[in-house]
Amino acid sequence: MRTTGLLGGAFDPPHHGHVALADAAIAHFDLVRLLVIPTGVAPHKHVETDAETRCRLAAAAFAGRPRVEISRWEIERGEPSYTIETTRWAKQLYGDIVFLVGADQFASLHAWKDPEEVLRLARLGVATRPGYEREELERLRQTLPDPSRVELFEIPPWPVSSTEVRDRLRRGQPVDGLVPPPVAALIAELGLYGARDVRGRGVH
Repeated sequence: MRTTGLLGGAFDPPHHGHVALADAAIAHFDLVRLLVIPTGVAPHKHVETDAETRCRLAAAAFAGRPRVEISRWEIERGEPSYTIETTRWAKQLYGDIVFLVGADQFASLHAWKDPEEVLRLARLGVATRPGYEREELERLRQTLPDPSRVELFEIPPWPVSSTEVRDRLRRGQPVDGLVPPPVAALIAELGLYGARDVRGRGVH
């Protein structure tokens, strides 16, 4: 079966945790392709950086991975992007799809727009990570009408968040080991998140 993975998010900025999730999902689900889909208009969260810049950051983060493609679908819609709409679009275009989410996103599945329809159209691949007990995720999975539509998979522990990266940059602290080097270089070049010097004194 030729399965396409979907990895959405603000990517404000993308970090090593995003890349680790993508690599683990490609291997676990034997994905023929993985679409990285930067959010255009985020319906539920504040996004600091414009969509075009975040798309560039995502492209820098995943450059050189042959099965990863950057999708501009949500950006070009110009409307708030809900999982159900992205899922319908991808299902029509690619057939078998798996929507990749973190454990925290899966824990809030009940608050999604049309979660049952999302699970009808796509499987969910839930990345387990520190802070969420696998047993608790399994308990949540078993409460669904069709638990087989959700599959847990493990990713290497990367205790990093986009918020932490932005905060460190504002304080002038290095982000070595938190973001891929091409992302750090682009942040410095564009002076994002308070990065103070394009030659790297604000981004190391």
